[in-house]
Amino acid sequence: MKSIIKESLERSMSYEAYRALVKQLVDEHSNTGVNKSEELADYTKLNDRRMKRWDKTVRITQEAKDCMAEFQQKVTWLVITESWCGDAAHVLPVLNKLASLSENIDFKVVIRDENLQLMDLFLTKGSASIPKLIVIDNLTGEVLDTYGPRPSEAANYVKRFIAKNGKLTPAFKADLQHWYNDNKGQNVIEDVIQMLTKLQTTVCQQT
Repeated sequence: MKSIIKESLERSMSYEAYRALVKQLVDEHSNTGVNKSEELADYTKLNDRRMKRWDKTVRITQEAKDCMAEFQQKVTWLVITESWCGDAAHVLPVLNKLASLSENIDFKVVIRDENLQLMDLFLTKGSASIPKLIVIDNLTGEVLDTYGPRPSEAANYVKRFIAKNGKLTPAFKADLQHWYNDNKGQNVIEDVIQMLTKLQTTVCQQT
């Protein structure tokens, strides 16, 4: 596992580089990943607008800011994504905003289809679902935790709908986008703060 993660980190890019890549793909009417299509290119264009909006408007609570400032463990947040992924367009800007509040967190992005061995290590119920955040200890290379592909409330919303209807419908996917817009990234912030608090507590107990 460590060798695969190391190789993926070597291929990784900063969030700023990822945003520049997405903008370039929009200009080229293309998308990341192996499969290129008109539909995925259109999603990439839409997601570029979403990320641009969230980059400007995500608001972090003071409680979350304090928690990020107190996080002392040096880690890398490695996020697996693709430009066409709707969930990722809402989640990545929030993760980046949080990471920017701590000098101990290095935020990196990799493309799923270029890192399939890495993706296979972090499947969600057997599915290569994205975005997927992998929290890596910089000293040991150990994976401390993972997060994604969706924030907890959205994941439960999806789970309930599938249990009742068998699969996601276009109408539901549109409703899910409304949920993201209404929530404004706050559920991601809550989930991540909870995860980091647990990690920090574990570290304190070990030292």
